[in-house]
Amino acid sequence: MKRKGFLWMAMMLVAVGLAACGGKPSTPSLPTSSVEIASPTTEEAFANLALEGFKKGGCGACHVIPGVPGAEGTLGPDLSQIAEVAEERLKSGEYQGGAHNVVDYLREAIVDPDAYVPSDCNGAPCQKGLMPANLSTLLTPAEIEAIVQYLYHRPEETVHATPIETTPVSTSASLLSDEEFSWAKQVYFERCAGCHGTLRKGATGPALTPDVTQPKGTLALATIIFNGTPRGMPDWGKQGFFTPEQTEIMAKFLQMEPPSPPEMSLDQMKQTWKVMVPPDQRPSQPQTGRDWQNYFVVTLRDAGQVAVIDGDTYEVVTKIDTGYAVHISRMSATGRYVYVIGRDGRLSMIDLWSEIPQKVAEVQTCYDARSVEVSKYKGELGDFTDRYAIVGCYWPPHFVILDGQTLEPFKIVSTRGYTVDTEEFHPEPRVASIVASHFKPEWIVNVKEIGQIWLVNYSDPRNPTIKMIEAARYLHDGGWDATKRYFLVAANQSNKVAVVDALEGKLVALVDTPAVPHPGRGANWVDPQFGPVWSTGHLGDAAITSIGTDPLGHPDYAWKAVREITLPGAGSLFIKTHPTSPWIWVDMTLNSDPQLARTICVVAKADPSKPYKCWEVANYGRATHFEYNRQGSEVWVSVWGTADKPGQTGEIVIYDDRTLQEKARIPNLITPTGKFNVFNTVNDIY
Repeated sequence: MKRKGFLWMAMMLVAVGLAACGGKPSTPSLPTSSVEIASPTTEEAFANLALEGFKKGGCGACHVIPGVPGAEGTLGPDLSQIAEVAEERLKSGEYQGGAHNVVDYLREAIVDPDAYVPSDCNGAPCQKGLMPANLSTLLTPAEIEAIVQYLYHRPEETVHATPIETTPVSTSASLLSDEEFSWAKQVYFERCAGCHGTLRKGATGPALTPDVTQPKGTLALATIIFNGTPRGMPDWGKQGFFTPEQTEIMAKFLQMEPPSPPEMSLDQMKQTWKVMVPPDQRPSQPQTGRDWQNYFVVTLRDAGQVAVIDGDTYEVVTKIDTGYAVHISRMSATGRYVYVIGRDGRLSMIDLWSEIPQKVAEVQTCYDARSVEVSKYKGELGDFTDRYAIVGCYWPPHFVILDGQTLEPFKIVSTRGYTVDTEEFHPEPRVASIVASHFKPEWIVNVKEIGQIWLVNYSDPRNPTIKMIEAARYLHDGGWDATKRYFLVAANQSNKVAVVDALEGKLVALVDTPAVPHPGRGANWVDPQFGPVWSTGHLGDAAITSIGTDPLGHPDYAWKAVREITLPGAGSLFIKTHPTSPWIWVDMTLNSDPQLARTICVVAKADPSKPYKCWEVANYGRATHFEYNRQGSEVWVSVWGTADKPGQTGEIVIYDDRTLQEKARIPNLITPTGKFNVFNTVNDIY
């Protein structure tokens, strides 16, 4: 592409300025202004005007831009050779917008960004709405033209401009009123800390400390918050959780220093401890005629409740108030009790043997939590059935051991420590998933940020012995292989799956995967070519990865990624199957495309080369999480709606697992999420 130098640009900007004063703009989409535009008189001044425009628009948050300090974003295309890319698109016929040449193309991308959205953005589907639509009013016509010409010229042809200093944002709450700051602090803790960290140092999502957020600026941050991203960031504005005004408040909050959250002592925990029904006053046998082992315990996320639903009749047996945004429910080894942990760190214990299931004890062990497990081991080392419980916390970073019958907390263990890669101290190593070993009186505790897997022996719980296994950073969720000897856990921001041998107590492998694996518990099945495998979906890539799990029968494939199945989009939260099922079910819940977000797919185990079928579960919301009934004949799928939209709050859709035909719907539930069948959860069937 042959281009002239910067010298003529000032002349063009004079023309733009005259047009803005009363004449017709060079393109119909260019905004007009009644203010005369001052034109740069030197090439360096012109380049600086472009850099000022990039800064004002927060462009570096999403793009790589040559010559712009800190412009290393990956959400949008790399702009280093965007003029060449534009020329190729115009020639190929791929482009469907209104521009007739490269300059018009670049200008249109700024003033009318949704006029043409390409199909690929750095390996992920592009989407409408990510590019701010108000740049044409935020930037002056002169700044727009300067940016267009800056991008039109090759990076090596652009003159060296004076770097623009970033003005630090105030670290106090002066950017926001007290009310706004309080709102943002609470909402960040509830909605954002799970992925970005309480101290905003990053985990599943990137770090959001001021050194990262301030160069991006309020506009770019607000756009990302409102619209989400193709790689798993929820579109909080589109979903109706944040208004545009609230999105801007959150964007400003993220540019301030993170406020210091409080610690929590054992005494503080005990002040919240309540036993509603003492163990000796509970029934000695089931008091219900229902098949309580086929109950589904369903998280009603935005209602602060769980619903107990009869898996045979689809009746809602009861709804029980629990903590805010319940994350998971785990059953005791006998299945009688349900331990429900909310994101506010509140643990509830529900007795399923009562005629109507009821809460019998509760306690708060931290301010933010994600995991709970119980003691399950019964063997030559003793019978620990239902004796103890453990809660893993995000903040404070610790785990707590409790009495399994009363929830009385009695032991706190901090997880603060040093990362496995750089041996750097981390102040916030949060506890992610926890599972109970079937071979020893041990819990497998995954310490997220430092990348350690702890084997916590609870035979003497006041003096627990802990073996620390180095794996990879950002450990999150995972599950057992079919033999329940090997535990596979996603180190999601490291793009790896760690494999631990629970019998030998050692790390077996670190398996590379596509971006941000997120398996839930994963899915165990037999691949026709590679034998027994365990599979995970991904938040960051449109793929299912299957890992060989049979070191005896299929040693050549063991602990290797042996198959990758392409999905219509990324953003998968959960994958599921059953030993008797011909299918693997997968969602794309956090995909930024509304249709894909409510779409699920099944893959045939007999032909796992591609999805067999994909379909939309509902005409609103997002589809998420799968659970089988006790018999393995039905699959239950959740539809997330919005709590304040009658008729679209959420529901559960039930499918026949063999025919894929819809059987029933359980409507008018408030954002149903995880569904935990008692029998399947007790027996680790997935």
